[in-house]
Amino acid sequence: MKPLSELTLSDFDFSLPPELIAQTPSVERSGARLLDATGESPKADASPLRLVDRHVRDLPELLAEGDLLVVNDTKVIQARLFGAKDTGGAVELLVERVLPDLTVHAHLRASKSPRAGQGLTLGGDRGAPAFQAEVLGRAGPDNALFHLRFDGNPWHLLEQHGHVPLPPYITHADNDDDVRRYQTVFARQPGAVAAPTAALHLDEALLARIAARGVPLAQVTLHVGAGTFQPVRVERLAEHRMHHEWFDVPQATVDAIAATRARGGRVVAIGTTTVRALESAAQQSLANPNNPGGALMPMQGDTSIFITPGHSFAVVDRLLTNFHLPKSTLLMLVAAFSGRERMQAIYAHAIAQRYRFFSYGDAMLLDRVHGA
Repeated sequence: MKPLSELTLSDFDFSLPPELIAQTPSVERSGARLLDATGESPKADASPLRLVDRHVRDLPELLAEGDLLVVNDTKVIQARLFGAKDTGGAVELLVERVLPDLTVHAHLRASKSPRAGQGLTLGGDRGAPAFQAEVLGRAGPDNALFHLRFDGNPWHLLEQHGHVPLPPYITHADNDDDVRRYQTVFARQPGAVAAPTAALHLDEALLARIAARGVPLAQVTLHVGAGTFQPVRVERLAEHRMHHEWFDVPQATVDAIAATRARGGRVVAIGTTTVRALESAAQQSLANPNNPGGALMPMQGDTSIFITPGHSFAVVDRLLTNFHLPKSTLLMLVAAFSGRERMQAIYAHAIAQRYRFFSYGDAMLLDRVHGA
């Protein structure tokens, strides 16, 4: 296993036929295919990988009584806005975060970046009258975002005028079906600009079957940011600066995890965003000087955790996740969880068997591999 100092972007590249990039979700959420990679030995250098082709509807039979399912209850906001500068040039906004003072940080595309004090006219293309915004300046790491003030409540204006922020590899314009399907059935906390996509496969009937099997449900929140789609621009991974996302691991979930450990169950994370929230809380708990035992504590705040091979997972035992983009930080997290060589074999099988990839695609189920 390479240390982080030796890992490069090329270590996480693969060739994907473009026709395998899913443009629409499966007809039924739980009807998506599921590549089960949990039959192998839990040691990185042990027996050959055993892969079984299943469907997400089979998930309850792959869980045991006493396990705990943890989901991300973030809600995708209709964060994409179209409009024009007061000088007439077209603009496209992707709201990254609504701040406590109801100003916003947003990505902005225009032929020429607007200056502080400049006005924008936004929306108006979904039936409601357009609204005004003022550019307050630049914001965020490397000033990559714009700080804006809308002339009304941003939450209400986004609901009236915003478009579903579909990923860049989905080529159709958002429609009514995307409003429903690019959202989990348990979405509660608005703030994400991308869906926790593995959780898109879960529906109420499947969750009921999981509960009937004696597997309780716990929630975390991680507001997925647009940075999840940003390419890694350095070859040496040790030089990469991870984007920030807001997360919350509540006391109820900490208690549920402790109870699961006490009864010998497994913590099953639905999606990489759930992993990032739980492992961020574990990392910050360990660093807390008022927590000498390092036990998991409830945590809330920003995280920029970058999980790469060599990461020591403190909470998650099993992971349901979609298939991720080449050279992406999400692919690196999966390689850290399951082992890079195993991840490569899993992806090769998925491509050969014509699984559907990325946000609207199929899923895989992985066990944490010790020493990955």
